[in-house]
Amino acid sequence: MPNKLQRHFNLIGIALYGLALAIVSICFSHYALRPLWIAWGCGTVLFFFLCTYFCFQSWQKKPEKTFLRRVFWVALGLRAIHVTAILYYYYYQTGIGLEYQAADSLGYHRAAAYFSNLAREGRISEIFSILNANTMGFSDQGYVLYLTGIYTIFGKNILGPRLLKALMSAYMCVAIYKLTSRSIDNKTGRLAAVMAVFLPQFYHYNGTYLKETELIFVATLALERFDYLMRTRKHLAWNLILTLALTALTFGLRTIVGMILIGSYLIYVVFAEKELLSKKAKAITLAAVIATSLFFLATPIGKEMLIIFKVNFTESNYQVAKYKYLGLKYADYANYKTMAPGAFVLPLTNLTEVANENQKMMNGTYFIKNYLAFFAMWCIIVAIRDKKWRRFSLIGSYTLAYILMIAFSFAFNSERYHLPVMPGFLIMGAFAMTRFRKKDFKWYYAYIGLLVVAIVTWNYLKLSARGLIF
Repeated sequence: MPNKLQRHFNLIGIALYGLALAIVSICFSHYALRPLWIAWGCGTVLFFFLCTYFCFQSWQKKPEKTFLRRVFWVALGLRAIHVTAILYYYYYQTGIGLEYQAADSLGYHRAAAYFSNLAREGRISEIFSILNANTMGFSDQGYVLYLTGIYTIFGKNILGPRLLKALMSAYMCVAIYKLTSRSIDNKTGRLAAVMAVFLPQFYHYNGTYLKETELIFVATLALERFDYLMRTRKHLAWNLILTLALTALTFGLRTIVGMILIGSYLIYVVFAEKELLSKKAKAITLAAVIATSLFFLATPIGKEMLIIFKVNFTESNYQVAKYKYLGLKYADYANYKTMAPGAFVLPLTNLTEVANENQKMMNGTYFIKNYLAFFAMWCIIVAIRDKKWRRFSLIGSYTLAYILMIAFSFAFNSERYHLPVMPGFLIMGAFAMTRFRKKDFKWYYAYIGLLVVAIVTWNYLKLSARGLIF
């Protein structure tokens, strides 16, 4: 990608955030963000765009081994600093070293601390009895058991698991490069990896006690290993076992991700390039994946998978009921029929004081996803236009399927549930950026204009729904 083009994209991103923040702060001055939240927003936006630009320009022509070392060690160093610093920040802000509104995190921590005591006493069966009685099933148990194991071995130190998250997240940047460079090209892989090093979403969840970092780490590695397995066929048995193990682990973190991974494997096999798989090899591989999937569906985890799938979609009006309970206007519009068209972009960034602390703290983080959504969508156009869509049969099917699943579920407006698409967003966005043409700019500028209008409108609606604008 030309230096001027990358600089343009990054400067426009910074300017666009500043413009949206200024309009909302002036128009709704009584509810403008406090300086603390503005500092968080400006800091994350500047960090991502400036670091991505300068490091990509510096690293893009380095030998592969040098490039990968820089990606991993810079990612690990920055993440380790972040998780240590954010621990003290949260201690100062919340008094417990956990993020704002840390209901789930606190629940995971307390459960793991209690179970680790039982494990040391050899009362393992009690742990599973309690889990089976108080959780929805396997997908609610994996992360608690993971924390229990860490606490049992290393003690109840909340910094330790976060440093492990930092390590996983840093290696995920390397996995993104390997997957992208192998399935698409080196140029796209390098840009996607550098963006992954500095993406604020990855940093934020490293500093929490939620399971998102582990989930996207395992899912990205599963995709990378499956692609490696199909393209190289080296160490076939080992890589097959590893791919299956990684895929199985996702079911212990979020069932829907495991389901989508299996679906994306099937699509990848069907649409793989002729050079990659012959018709006979496709038929055999497809039959093997389908047979494995059907066998899995017959297990207790498979049955639970179908139940959770049903719950996710039969409870899709959860947000409507929630907003009606809070007495908010426009509650009837908080459903998938209204929100699904914006599935790539949601959730829109909040720039007023009416949101909770996590949303205010992450206002710049939300914006970066809103901005990158254009390039992820434009990738679809470019891949079809350049006849490269088969190369996205794995990455694209996983990303698009997850976006659609979330759009039509109860979690369409929850940033946390959108995180698994971010590795795919970075890869798709990098592909679109590296193949951008002059005639594409009219669509780009139209999008950023609409994005500013959408953000301002979203913040107006949040205030209006609470009766704060007359």
